[in-house]
Amino acid sequence: MRRHRELLLGCVASIILIGCAAAACAQNVTADKFDYDIVIRGGRVFDGAGNPCIFADVAIKDGRFIKIGKIPGHGRTEIDARGRYVSPGWIDMMDQSGEPLLKNGLAENKLMEGVTSAIAGEGGTPVPAEQIRDYWTTLEKNGISLNFGSYFSETQARVAVLGYDSRQPTPEELVKMKAILETAMQSGAMGMTTALIYPPSSYATTPELIEMAKVAAKYGGIYASHMRGEGKELVQSVDELIEISEKGGLPGEVFHFKAAYNPGWGKLMQEAGAHIDAARARGVDVAADLYVYTAGGTGLEATIPSWAHEGGQEALINRLGDPDARARLKKEIVTGSPGWWNIIEASGGWQNVILVNAQNPDNAKFQGRSIADIAKELKKDPADTAFDLVMQGKTGRVLALYHMMSEQDIETALKFRWTSIGSDAGTALTLGGDDALGLPHPRSYGNFPRVIARYVRETHTLTLEDAIRKMTSWPATRMRIADRGLIREGIWADVVVFDYDKIQDRSTYEHPDITPDGIDYVLVNGQVVIDHGKHTGARPGKILYGPGYSK
Repeated sequence: MRRHRELLLGCVASIILIGCAAAACAQNVTADKFDYDIVIRGGRVFDGAGNPCIFADVAIKDGRFIKIGKIPGHGRTEIDARGRYVSPGWIDMMDQSGEPLLKNGLAENKLMEGVTSAIAGEGGTPVPAEQIRDYWTTLEKNGISLNFGSYFSETQARVAVLGYDSRQPTPEELVKMKAILETAMQSGAMGMTTALIYPPSSYATTPELIEMAKVAAKYGGIYASHMRGEGKELVQSVDELIEISEKGGLPGEVFHFKAAYNPGWGKLMQEAGAHIDAARARGVDVAADLYVYTAGGTGLEATIPSWAHEGGQEALINRLGDPDARARLKKEIVTGSPGWWNIIEASGGWQNVILVNAQNPDNAKFQGRSIADIAKELKKDPADTAFDLVMQGKTGRVLALYHMMSEQDIETALKFRWTSIGSDAGTALTLGGDDALGLPHPRSYGNFPRVIARYVRETHTLTLEDAIRKMTSWPATRMRIADRGLIREGIWADVVVFDYDKIQDRSTYEHPDITPDGIDYVLVNGQVVIDHGKHTGARPGKILYGPGYSK
């Protein structure tokens, strides 16, 4: 409560609070006297730029903010925001909804945690470059409830030309790869991504990525990466991203910035941040986003050295069934393997690798338990246990949680002025279910409320003004989205109305699919999408086209 009082004192009382309840006011207005579509009354309004809040009304018409201040006119819909904070809509900088939005455009889990715009594409678009325009058209035709944009992956171009071969492209092949990326950029991709811990993306060399990045740069795009390593090699991986950004001539974004290496907790994050600060000081436009949990989540196959993946999934399964290949893999888990990030070492051992989706009914009984624990029950080596679980996955990618980060490093990362917030989670196909990746992780439902509930209200790591900035104007600025991320007259009206005292992430590792508390309303392009925690069914979302888009 002390912090809450401080926030209230920081507000500038620019209007007298409205005397009647907003709903009652609206009832006294005849149909031909509406001045606005929506008026949000008497809230503590953050502009999103990091400034203190003001007490103000906010009027919206035709999807845009029209007036901010004391508003005597009336809205067709009036929202009573007294005692609440009014923020620009929150922007998810690292979303995974590219494919699931085709199946569930309502995106309930995203909207219910305040996300009004999502930027996806760690793995690229769900369609090839030449089909991206049709993909946008399909999303628009079906209707989506949030605004959505996507990167295109360098790996998509690589696989289209090289398949799953672990080699460098010839000059002729590189030309073909560049042409594919160029098509994607002209079709509205926001930039180029890589996921360099995963084969075949991990087969790409730094010079290859620099040459490809130049194509994205030509169209004003961004290079964003799940870097080559996030553990003891974090600083070197950051340096590679900086080099690609600098030599490629475009901004660089670190996806889900973390220091995933127990012996380096408290040191690696500071050092990596210092390298980004130094790059920014000399004019390289580099920044990062993060989710606010100490466990990551990805496929269990990430525990297998990269060379075994060459040729695709079938080749991997064949190698796992070969005793000689398996013996080599188990040895390399201990000794290391060129081009592979040892996620087991980063997690501190198999006891911190938790199976969460076995993709096999016979193995579902092991979900929620560590690989070390499962191995002990089966009387197997943990590596053999992991390999067998991967081989036995029948219905999709076998998934695990990796407990490998520290709260201290999350707080350090949040304090860097250039960090923003990304969930690394996608739209759930059904509300109350896992995200479409099939990964039960609390970040799917709680990431954005948790920033405020824990890191503003509980730990005071951030001020509320700066937390809002990191979720609104900074990501909009970062992604060159000129007409979102602020509450300012003339721009699109994306809004979150929340109760500071009650906002709370409720999803946990044990129960990851619980919606948060404290978010009363969410508006997208001037339409109410969440009303007292319930989805209205509205689908006012728009496509966020990249800067190279040409109709």
